[in-house]
Amino acid sequence: MAESTSRLCLVTGATGYIGGRLVPLLLDAGHRVRCLVRSPEKLRDVPWRDRVEVVRGDLLDADQVRSACEGADVLYYLVHSLAKKEFADLDRRSAATVAAEAERAGVARIVYLGGVHPASGQLSEHLRSRAEVGEILLRGGVPAVALQAAVIIGSGSASFEMLRYLTERLPLMVTPSWVRNRVQPIAIRDVLHYLVGAARIPAAVNRTFDIGGPDVLTYAEMMSGFAAVAGLPRRRMVPVGVLTPRLSSLWINIVTPVPRSIGAPLIESLINEAICAEHDIDEFVPPPEGGTTSYRDAVGLALRKIRRGEVETRWSDASPAGAPWEPLPSDPPWSGGSAYRDVREHRTTAPARDVWRVVEGIGGRNGWYSFPLAWAVRGWADRLIGGVGLRRGRRDPRRLRTGDALDWWRVEELVDGRYLRLRAEMRVPGRAWLEMSVEPGGAAGACYRQRAVFIPRGLLGHAYWWAVAPFHGLVFGGMARNITSAAEHAATV
Repeated sequence: MAESTSRLCLVTGATGYIGGRLVPLLLDAGHRVRCLVRSPEKLRDVPWRDRVEVVRGDLLDADQVRSACEGADVLYYLVHSLAKKEFADLDRRSAATVAAEAERAGVARIVYLGGVHPASGQLSEHLRSRAEVGEILLRGGVPAVALQAAVIIGSGSASFEMLRYLTERLPLMVTPSWVRNRVQPIAIRDVLHYLVGAARIPAAVNRTFDIGGPDVLTYAEMMSGFAAVAGLPRRRMVPVGVLTPRLSSLWINIVTPVPRSIGAPLIESLINEAICAEHDIDEFVPPPEGGTTSYRDAVGLALRKIRRGEVETRWSDASPAGAPWEPLPSDPPWSGGSAYRDVREHRTTAPARDVWRVVEGIGGRNGWYSFPLAWAVRGWADRLIGGVGLRRGRRDPRRLRTGDALDWWRVEELVDGRYLRLRAEMRVPGRAWLEMSVEPGGAAGACYRQRAVFIPRGLLGHAYWWAVAPFHGLVFGGMARNITSAAEHAATV
């Protein structure tokens, strides 16, 4: 591709669901890419890491944003603080900072992805925030393109996960009135098509564009369509008028893997119909070859990716703003407070590679190799208090990478073949980590080491540790024994 057509694209939100898929497509389109992220470690294991420039920064820090913008032609604004209670204020301040610093640095174009919403009427806080961010960017001194999409259908998206689990797990559903509202869903592949194309929209264009697929459906029709594509029996729905969006979000927190902090705003947004008012984007970015993807085709593509373990990114890959991402010190004691530890070590006759294969495959459908009932009860308890629970599963059934969500854990550090550190994202009065390491043990064997670390918060944190400590022998001791046993079994087959 000619150098004159190549642009330097600054991507914010590259560790999230949309950004993680957009970056390789921008590279394939001939652009250079710079990623601005709070935690560069999360991009260490992505396949395109060596093809991009990664800079550390926070969108609320004007100096860091301005530095990242230097020399950039296009800035992609793909961040959203949905998991934080004060998300609207955080997004407002981030957008204002980005708009101002992008102008100072001479960025030529901003591309933003927001949500389709009606022109009038009351909007949910989520949609109001999405619209406000678009308005801030459009009012700035840099020409902006604000793409507005409704429900995005793709393997790993929060909206799709919600739809999928509701349909799969509830053959008979008591449905609130909002399931009869109309939605114009769009396939993730089509969203990415328009995002890539937006980099080349003429500089004179500064406006919003609605983007959507060819189908306009009610949410109930979307669930029925999913069931048909997935080969499920017909779903029965009993309409009622008493389930408010708030009550619905509590139910979705229990039934689906999407935590209430994310599910509640998404459900509240369904009180509004989400239909494209125009499709002017096609004047500037030609539609995908063959046209936009139908809803049922988009569901089929997503399900095939999930079944093959080919999900590149998921909604759960993005950490909430302000989430702890500090490295866990290996030997020095923690400063500023107590740290409780449960340490296990097992020597095994299995080769180190077989032990590592078990370690890297832990969680999801493979489980945690100890006392399944205890893990299940703890997962349900976490869900009931608004946590993520155990059902986030894995992005890939065999391979992990830094930043992956793994049930209620997050992969914080990964040294292939040797070391895995997980940070807990369940609701606990403190911070918790689980470390697993494998070293060759001489001859053909290996040494497996495991360490759980908990830093309590207040008196409740200390009480929590001592309340669960009696079960550690069953949970953590059983895990260490069963992991090495599974590796020994694998080595003999």
